[in-house]
Amino acid sequence: MKNSTQKGWVAVTVVFLVLLADQVSKIWIKTHMELFDTIDIAKWFQIYFVENNGMAFGIEAGGKLFLSLFRLVAVIFIIVYILRLVRENYKTGFIVCVTLVLAGASGNIIDSIFYGVVFEASYPGHVASFVPWGEGYSSLLHGKVVDMLYFPFLSGTYPDWVPVVGGQEFLFFRFIFNIADSAITVGVFLILLFYRKTLSHSLLSKTEREKFEKEEQAKRITGEI
Repeated sequence: MKNSTQKGWVAVTVVFLVLLADQVSKIWIKTHMELFDTIDIAKWFQIYFVENNGMAFGIEAGGKLFLSLFRLVAVIFIIVYILRLVRENYKTGFIVCVTLVLAGASGNIIDSIFYGVVFEASYPGHVASFVPWGEGYSSLLHGKVVDMLYFPFLSGTYPDWVPVVGGQEFLFFRFIFNIADSAITVGVFLILLFYRKTLSHSLLSKTEREKFEKEEQAKRITGEI
């Protein structure tokens, strides 16, 4: 029980830290920069303020209300899933990875649910500010997600001999994202890299897990593993 409690607090801490960094950065950008403003940090890194209605990395899919509700349902399922992982004493590293996904999804949900009712609209030539509840640029669940991290690693022009795109400009990495998107990406990447078997096991039903564990125990006894 003590070990499970510690893992639970680790998960809560991860969510808190990611949400804090995500929301502080977004609120600062929203209240200090005009839409499409840029700040050059390095030749390969810019703070570039954009907003989007879509999912991670500005991808558009479905209507805004659908996306907000989808995120909300997904977060509820992930919370229930993490509670089970903690209760069943899964590895702390795996719990942290799943929690990163939860924290990232939650960060973008906050934008979608609340930003439209508490912020003015951002547009070129105008820096937005907080407004009284309900006097913002949109309604509840219809807010736009703030993105700002931009890494134009490599740009140039395609050689003339390249079919179709010859002579056109290219940009290697044109996505603009935020800390919440980064948390989701890192969490998923680490799960696929280090915890694929753990993920598969955790998604089994209780009966299937018990059967799997009995088979694993039998293999250990016979020396097969």
